[in-house]
Amino acid sequence: MFEQKDTLLEFPCAFPLKIMGLAGDALAPAVLEVVRRHAPDFDEATMETRSSSGGKYLSLTCTINATSRAQLDALYRELSAHPLIKVVL
Repeated sequence: MFEQKDTLLEFPCAFPLKIMGLAGDALAPAVLEVVRRHAPDFDEATMETRSSSGGKYLSLTCTINATSRAQLDALYRELSAHPLIKVVL
């Protein structure tokens, strides 16, 4: 009998999160605080940043060591609810 999984990911795995918000000094520390709450082993030196062509927005890529679907769901929920964050992919 075929057993359906709720995710195609196999944990643990490296999982990149792309977070976008208005450019400003507060965005990166806010993202780091939330990411570290859910992935305490995240190394902030690996965070990649990129500004939009007009400089109004900032994109941050954080690749975490994901340990479960529940961890990713909680992280997405908290990041998406943050007032400085516009999009989480």
